Amino acid sequence: QVQLVESGGGSVRPGGSHRLSCEVSGFSLDYYGIGWFRQAPGKEREAVSCINTKDESTYYTDAVKGRFTISREKDKATVYLLMNSLKPEDTAVYYCAADYSGTFYYTPLCLDSDGMDFWGKGTLVTVSS
Repeated sequence: QVQLVESGGGSVRPGGSHRLSCEVSGFSLDYYGIGWFRQAPGKEREAVSCINTKDESTYYTDAVKGRFTISREKDKATVYLLMNSLKPEDTAVYYCAADYSGTFYYTPLCLDSDGMDFWGKGTLVTVSS
């Protein structure tokens, strides 16, 4: 059993910065990819950012490029999403997810929710004045 627990959600002012954390625990930390997805009220879930651990490459959806940064601790147990220049449209429940089956070992781009095997329950980020 693998558990992913997000934390750091809350209310943030437009233009502000905020950081989310994802703690990974359980069977192992040998995931092939790990990333963040989000779902805004009334909208479909979308990819935000991910890390492919094969070569430590990172990927971002166009909506957050230049504003968000994904990173992880050396021990692989904690993954972060630093969010800068936040906009009201960033308001969403943010989910952490990981690939343990190897999907992204063969497919470098890890912004596909279908390739993720374990998911956290999400944390709500509200951007408003």
